[in-house]
Amino acid sequence: MDTRVNPVRERIARVREALARGGAQALLVPSADPHLSEYLPGRWQGREWLSGFTGSMATLVITADAAALFADSRYWQQAENQLLGSGISLVKIPTGAATHHIGWLVDKLARGHSVRVDGQVLGLSAAQALGTALSAAGIQLHTDADLLAEIWPDRPALPTAPVYAHLAPQAPEPRAQRLARVRQAVLAKGATHHFVSTVDDIAWITNLRGADVEYNPVFLAHLLLDAARATLFVGAGKLPEALAAQLAAEGFALADYAQAGPALAALPPGSTLLVDPRRITLGFRQQVPAAVAVVEAINPSTLFKSRKNDIEAGFIRQAMAEDGAAMCHFYAWFEAAQSRGARISELTVDEKLSAERAKRPGFVGLSFSTIAGFNANGAQPHYRALPESYAWIEGDGLLLIDSGGQYLGGTTDITRVWPIGNITAAHRRDFTLVLKGMMNLARARFPRGTLSPFLDTLARAPLWAEGLDFGHGTGHGVGYFLNVHEGPQTISKAVPEPHMAMEPGMITSDEPGLYRPGQWGVRIENLLLNVPVATPENGAFGEMLEFETLTLCPIDTRCIEPQLLRPDEIDWLNRYHATVRERLSPLVDGPALDWLLLRTAAL
Repeated sequence: MDTRVNPVRERIARVREALARGGAQALLVPSADPHLSEYLPGRWQGREWLSGFTGSMATLVITADAAALFADSRYWQQAENQLLGSGISLVKIPTGAATHHIGWLVDKLARGHSVRVDGQVLGLSAAQALGTALSAAGIQLHTDADLLAEIWPDRPALPTAPVYAHLAPQAPEPRAQRLARVRQAVLAKGATHHFVSTVDDIAWITNLRGADVEYNPVFLAHLLLDAARATLFVGAGKLPEALAAQLAAEGFALADYAQAGPALAALPPGSTLLVDPRRITLGFRQQVPAAVAVVEAINPSTLFKSRKNDIEAGFIRQAMAEDGAAMCHFYAWFEAAQSRGARISELTVDEKLSAERAKRPGFVGLSFSTIAGFNANGAQPHYRALPESYAWIEGDGLLLIDSGGQYLGGTTDITRVWPIGNITAAHRRDFTLVLKGMMNLARARFPRGTLSPFLDTLARAPLWAEGLDFGHGTGHGVGYFLNVHEGPQTISKAVPEPHMAMEPGMITSDEPGLYRPGQWGVRIENLLLNVPVATPENGAFGEMLEFETLTLCPIDTRCIEPQLLRPDEIDWLNRYHATVRERLSPLVDGPALDWLLLRTAAL
């Protein structure tokens, strides 16, 4: 084997040597850190370092004679390209939550073999499923060591960015009040203690923010609380003295980040600990003494932070307007530059759009890496243009742009598709079918408490009617100046669970799509807010909810085939554009205002 051809091959060879030294036959590398985050600090991007695959979600498994990356349809084309020459096979799985890697391991290994995985980054629920399947096959699971520590010589250190306070008026609920709400919920579960590792939960509870994870204003920390104390385990020196003193006055003690595990191990006998099995790693769970009872339930803060209050909703509306104004300025520039014959690349789109957002009040940073995909690149749902690989936007076709910003008053996420040159009837048909699905969901009314996956078919029905579909979920929860992806609700094909109930104040994306590999992709995305709605029956059949569309940006009617739209759909689109024009006109001027008026003209 010539390991000089691809550095990934050399790294896989190091893994196999380390496995042989330790008497193990396989290594499992999830896309995870000790907080089970979606976006990872560099120190825990071992799956990317080993495989060369840069997508945010996948699982890598390496044995003595095989290596496989398990990824869902959002990443198939990207993974195929990035795995070329690596010796790693792509295994296509239906969803990011699928566990096909477990069956693959059982098939590849024999009884008496062993699998290594770092328990500090393996979720408790995932560990339970993995352990059960391997044990039934007579395969041992070893979770007590991090093999990457042996083979990754220049592994990044822990991030050191400072922690800062999210302040009023954008943070309208004091942290002491949030802490009290969590304590009350913990007590209601019959627990005396509660351990939280998910960084967005901790940021929400403490009204603190940071920059330890790209695109997410969070910081690495763990939190252990009981009825009298709340200990925040965070890196030394990350909190300014004045902020640390304020936290102490409000009932928070500080401890070193590395002491979270020992603190769990020191819990008193007879106590009861509440943990969320999907939001805590096996490594931390194993440190809990046997004399401590454990209650497994969703983190109360996960439910609390999903429901934005009225003041937060007001700030979110402002953030959406500022975001929409930035997009007006960008698209006005883009179309003018195109008409002049200027040469524009996907990289330029990212640069110019990000610059326009940076001019808006309250802007902090992007909420994820901008997806600007022209034609075939738009058919990759998680495509990202890079200096070594990008397309020029010239000729004919569709340009898909998925982007978002972090503002002090909210988090945005929007996808639009624009015609470049001359587009075809096939382009317009695909675009219109996706738009019909997006509008169908946006117009829904449903009983409060409806499990969010039940709404998924509303967005897919117009596509299904034509024998079409898309592989990703229709909608994800969105944080409040927090993670652009949050739970517990998801509008998708996921198996419905009680904690996915739709409640007032939740924000969820509405983003059906249609992708033709090698040709083009269409995705249209708005963010929706759950709001109560009066009905003619005055609540006789229970409280009802509907969606308020938060996102403010024109949908390009040049891509629409009007004959495919019903009159009521055209009416919804025209009313939406009238709202966009009314809300954004005071925030833009000059060419941006001219562009806004043109693109919001009634269909």
